[in-house]
Amino acid sequence: MSDSTPAQHLADLLERLKAADIAYYRHDRPIISDAEYDKLRREAEALRQRFPELRAQALDTIGTPPSGTFRKIHHLQPMLSLDNVFTPEDFVEFCTRIRRFLQLGGSDLRFVAEPKIDGLSISLTYENGRFARGATRGDGTEGEDVTANLLTIAALPRALPKGAPDLIEIRGEVYMTKSDFLTLNARQEKKFANPRNAAAGSLRQLNPDVTASRKLSLFAYARGACSASIAKTHWDYLGILKEWGFPVNPLAERLSEPEAAEFQARIAERRAKLSYDIDGVVYKIDDVSLQDRLGFVGRAPRWAVAWKFPAEHAVTRLRQIEIQVGRTGALTPRAILDPVNVGGVLVQHATLHNEDEIRRKDIRIGDMVELQRAGDVIPQIVRVLPKFRQADATPFLFPQHCPVCGSLAIRPHGEVVRRCTGGLSCPAQVVERLIHLCGRSAFDIDGMGEKTIRLFHALEWLQNAIDIFRLPLREREIASLDGWGDVSARKLVAAINGRRTIALGRFIFALGIRRIGEANAKLLARHYVRYSDWRRDMARAIVTGSDARVELDSISGIGPSIAEELVGFFAEPHNTWLLDQLQREVTIEDEKLGETGSELAGKTVVFTGALATMTRPEAKARAESLGAKVTESVSKKTDYVVIGHDAGSKAARAAALGIAVLTEAEFRSMAAVD
Repeated sequence: MSDSTPAQHLADLLERLKAADIAYYRHDRPIISDAEYDKLRREAEALRQRFPELRAQALDTIGTPPSGTFRKIHHLQPMLSLDNVFTPEDFVEFCTRIRRFLQLGGSDLRFVAEPKIDGLSISLTYENGRFARGATRGDGTEGEDVTANLLTIAALPRALPKGAPDLIEIRGEVYMTKSDFLTLNARQEKKFANPRNAAAGSLRQLNPDVTASRKLSLFAYARGACSASIAKTHWDYLGILKEWGFPVNPLAERLSEPEAAEFQARIAERRAKLSYDIDGVVYKIDDVSLQDRLGFVGRAPRWAVAWKFPAEHAVTRLRQIEIQVGRTGALTPRAILDPVNVGGVLVQHATLHNEDEIRRKDIRIGDMVELQRAGDVIPQIVRVLPKFRQADATPFLFPQHCPVCGSLAIRPHGEVVRRCTGGLSCPAQVVERLIHLCGRSAFDIDGMGEKTIRLFHALEWLQNAIDIFRLPLREREIASLDGWGDVSARKLVAAINGRRTIALGRFIFALGIRRIGEANAKLLARHYVRYSDWRRDMARAIVTGSDARVELDSISGIGPSIAEELVGFFAEPHNTWLLDQLQREVTIEDEKLGETGSELAGKTVVFTGALATMTRPEAKARAESLGAKVTESVSKKTDYVVIGHDAGSKAARAAALGIAVLTEAEFRSMAAVD
C-alpha cells in the first residue's frame, strides 16, 4: 500500500486524485492518463470494500475548485461524477447493489446506455425559456462562468420552446471532433495533446473570439435542477432534449441488464471509427423515480456507472526501487522505470504498494516488467517477465530503518506497511505534513507547493503548521531569495492571509490525523458543526466509556479504529498545543448542514428495526440529504428514533430517555418522501 495503514493509504490516494483533478479540470493539462486515474479510483474503492471501517470514506474527489480566472457559478444541484466498472463482473455487482438498496429481489433492471464522451462537462441553465448562463463542473458545487464562450457553439439552443419549465439545468459535454482537432493543431504553434485538452482549453479562453475560432461540439445527456418534472424515464428525457434542439448522442440505446455486455462490446468495436473520442459507456437506470430513490453517495449517483474500456499495458525495465516517507512515517516503495509510452502518456514511475507486494510478485531491480494503467494515476506493475531476468538479480531487501532520519522502521502487527518511528524528529514527516496542510483539500494556499515548503523547511522557517501563518512576518526575507522578489513574496503573503478562514471539515482534514480523509473529516464536521464542540468532545472522548466516547463511536461511518486515532491525537500534549496556537491564527467556520428548511436539518436521528417501504440505507441517505446527523446508538443528544419492525433495545432506550419516536410513515412525511 502507499501509506502506513489502509486508511492512510486511502487518504493519500484521494490526495493524488485531487492533484490529477486540478491538472485535468483547472489547467486542461493532465498529469496522468485516464487509465491511471481509473486505476487509482479502483484501488481506493477496493480498500473501502476490503476494510469495513473505511466504507464511510467516500471517494468524493470531483473536479477542482474554480481557478478564479472566471466568475464562479453555484450549481443549483451538485454536478457530480460517476463511479467506474471495468468488467462484466463489476457491472453485475453494480446491479446487485442497486437491487439490494431498493430490495428489488432478482428482477432485471432497465438502463439507458450512452457512449462516454471524452470532453469537458458543462451545466446549462435556462430561465423562463432563455439560456441564462453556463458553467464548467468545477468542484461539483461551483463552476466557472463560461457563458460567453458557450454562446459561440452553434449547436447550443438559445431558447426553449413554449411549455418548457421556468427553470432547468441541462448537463452535457463540450468536445472537439478528431477532424476539428487535427485542423486546429495544424495551425497551432503550441500543439494540444488530444481533442479533450483542445476542447477544454478552447472553452476556457478569456477571449470568446478565440473560442469562436475553434470548432466545438456539444452533446446533452443529463438533468440537473428543474422547477417541474418533464419525464418519467431518462429515455423520454433524452427524447425531449432532442425535440428542444439539443444534440443527443445517436448511439444511445435503451436496454435491459443482460444486454449491457453485448452493447459494451459493440461500442468498443466502433470506438476507433467514431468521429469523437470516448473512453467507455455510461449506464443509467431508466426509471427517474428509481433514480430519485437511489440518490447519491459521496461523489457519485447510485443509479449510474461508467463502464470503462480495458486498461492499456506496456513492458519496460525496472531500474531502481526508491523508498518514500509519508507524513505518518509510512515507508512506501516506488519503482523507477525506463520511460515507456502507455496510451499516450510517458510513464517513469509505478507504485509497488508495500514490501509484501514486492515479495509476492518477486520484483527485482533490473527486471523487465509489465505495467498496467487501470486508472489515471501512478501505474502498477502487473507482473515480472522471468525469461528476461538478469542472472545476478537478487530479491529486494526492504529497509529496516528510515532512509531519511535513520530511525528504526517497524511494522505493527496486522499491518502491511512499515513505519518510521522518528515522528516529528523525521524531516520527511514534518515536510509531508506541511504539504498536506497547504494542499487543495485543506487550507488550499496558492504558492505553498512542495518545492516552496521544502525550501522554507531547509531554511528552518517551517517546523509546524503555526509557522505557515507566521511567514508574512518574513516577507522581506522571502523577497530576497533567489527567484523570488518583492512581487512574488507579496503574492505569497496575500495567499496565506487569504486562507485564515476555513470551514470545519477542511480544518479537521488539514490536521493530517491518521484515518481522517476528506470524507471522514466531513462526517465529523457535520456531526459536531462547531469547532469548539468538536474539540471539547474529542478531549472528553479520551476517557473510555464517557458519554463523549459513546457518541463518537455511534457516528454512522466512524468505527472504533477511527475513534482511536482521534482520541490518540487529542491525548498528545503537542497536538493540543498546536490547536491552541492555530486558533490564534485562523478562524474556523461552522459546518453548513444541507437543507436548512427541513424539519430534520441539524437533528440527530437513529434508525432501528426493519423498515417496510424503504431500505435502511435509503432512509439514512434521505435523512442525511436533508441535513440530519445519523448515528448508530441512542444517547441524550438523539432527537428522533425511527422504529421499524422488531425495533428492539433502541426503542426501549428512547422511551427511557424521553426521546421522540417516529413511525416509518411519520419519518416519510417529515422527510417529504412520496
